Amino acid sequence: MDVPGLYNYWIVVVLMMIGFYVVIAQGNLVKKIFGLNIFQVGVFVFYISMAKVKGGTAPILDGGIEVYSNPLPHVLILTAIVVGIATMALGLALVVRIRDAYGTIEEDEIETQEGELP
Repeated sequence: MDVPGLYNYWIVVVLMMIGFYVVIAQGNLVKKIFGLNIFQVGVFVFYISMAKVKGGTAPILDGGIEVYSNPLPHVLILTAIVVGIATMALGLALVVRIRDAYGTIEEDEIETQEGELP
């Protein structure tokens, strides 16, 4: 087993676990959103790592090239990055609205005020 060659998968696991821990352990809604983004970056790195073809080149037809890389996973990740940024912006906008309605962005304080919504 080639452990040093699998360092990118270790990075994926660390990023995903950090993001998951932040979502579970933090009560602050902004920190939860950033934890989801850290988890999302781990998924992106994993997907790009799986798409790597050893010895592959860009899919441009040429006489001496036999192994090509598929560009589709990279294009999909670019799209996912744009969607992730838009989703984060929407989540942060919702946090602003929640703070305006409840006066806090701490999850436990919002739960205690749930019956007191103006």
